[in-house]
Amino acid sequence: MKFVTYLAFIILILGCSNKTIYSGKVINQADFNNINFQNKENLISKLGKPSFIDPIDKKFYYFSEKKFKKNAFNKKTSYSYVFVFSFNEFDEILNTAVYDLTKTNDISFVKRETSNQVIQRGLLEKVFGGIGPQQELGNSP
Repeated sequence: MKFVTYLAFIILILGCSNKTIYSGKVINQADFNNINFQNKENLISKLGKPSFIDPIDKKFYYFSEKKFKKNAFNKKTSYSYVFVFSFNEFDEILNTAVYDLTKTNDISFVKRETSNQVIQRGLLEKVFGGIGPQQELGNSP
């Protein structure tokens, strides 16, 4: 019986501890206030390497989140942001976008599609599938 009492007491004490959990890039308030960077080099020197680099559009994505956890039932997100930077051919920042992920009602999906210009098909190929000229694949290892 004493063992169960001690175990319940330990679980109660450990369950009520406060935790601050950071995910992604830890950005302090000074970085939030001075988010206007001029070029890619300045951005990387201030914020470090991005969380994700888009291989097609060459955009930089920085993710930053801070949560408070009191116990398993009491979690609160202080902030959750995604910063998106796009560049021109001279590595100057063209556009900057900030998305607040705590306000999910304000987020809309983009209906833009990536064009498929890898294979150009004719009308017969579209209708009958495998009919048409066969494409040769390289013999690279």
